[in-house]
Amino acid sequence: PRNQQRIFPYIGGEELNSSSTHAHNRYVINFGAMTEEEARRWPDLIRIVEEKVRPERIQLKRAHQWQKWWQYSDYRPGLYASISACEQVLAISLVTKYMAFAFLPANYVYSHKLAIFPFSQYAAFSVLQSRSHESWALFFSSTMKDDLNYSPSDCFETFPFPPGWESDARLEEAGRVYYEFRAALMIRNDEGLTKTYNRFHDPNEHDPDILKLRALHADLDCAVLAAYGWTDIATDCDFYLDYEIDEASWGDKKKPYRYRFPDAVRDDLLARLLDLNQARYREEVAAGLHGKTEAKGPPA
Repeated sequence: PRNQQRIFPYIGGEELNSSSTHAHNRYVINFGAMTEEEARRWPDLIRIVEEKVRPERIQLKRAHQWQKWWQYSDYRPGLYASISACEQVLAISLVTKYMAFAFLPANYVYSHKLAIFPFSQYAAFSVLQSRSHESWALFFSSTMKDDLNYSPSDCFETFPFPPGWESDARLEEAGRVYYEFRAALMIRNDEGLTKTYNRFHDPNEHDPDILKLRALHADLDCAVLAAYGWTDIATDCDFYLDYEIDEASWGDKKKPYRYRFPDAVRDDLLARLLDLNQARYREEVAAGLHGKTEAKGPPA
């Protein structure tokens, strides 16, 4: 039983997106930043690591990996320090068909294919799951084939959150209602995020629960836009192709539709976010927060 202290659930992007409950199916031995002497206080576990991990580590060129062979290779002390007081955190798969955020317990070990955010409130979920953030992420991130390659440094660190979002009751409520309905829907259908959003973006899908999820997403978008003070932006969505296709050669393949804002609305929203980004950067420069260092990438 004592070994449980150093054995942790391990989760990656596939489980996050495919499991209806974001359930992990793997575990990892993690001694954190312990010395070898400290790690040997768990002889059963150090024996496994010594037999199965050490032979591969000593072949690696990076000194920190083979010299401290007993330590978890990609342990991020800064991450775990920042979420130490959290019961749950927000996560997204870095490569994903749809930009979908979900809460995970804060005591997991996370794959390097996940981005983890130290947020436990639904208001943060509202902002990040909204089409406002999606427009920003699609503009600044790259793609992996046809999937979004979500880059936290390019599309999260630079994203201008609405003012006062942390205490916005409407954001909190919209996020809670949306998240709880989506979670119950996935369990009821035994479908993860990817399958659920496949249906969400399918113009031939008319299931009442999917229609309600679309309506709740619209409510969430309205709450986010209201937090910015942009209530004049139309939130009506329709089914548009993600990219141009050759209709003649496309055949019977499923077309890449997405239920989203029209291009003109998305462009207007992106322009406002860029203006807000620049305005905040000028405020930071005026406050002496950047000094003489040239800003890297789009400033926040």
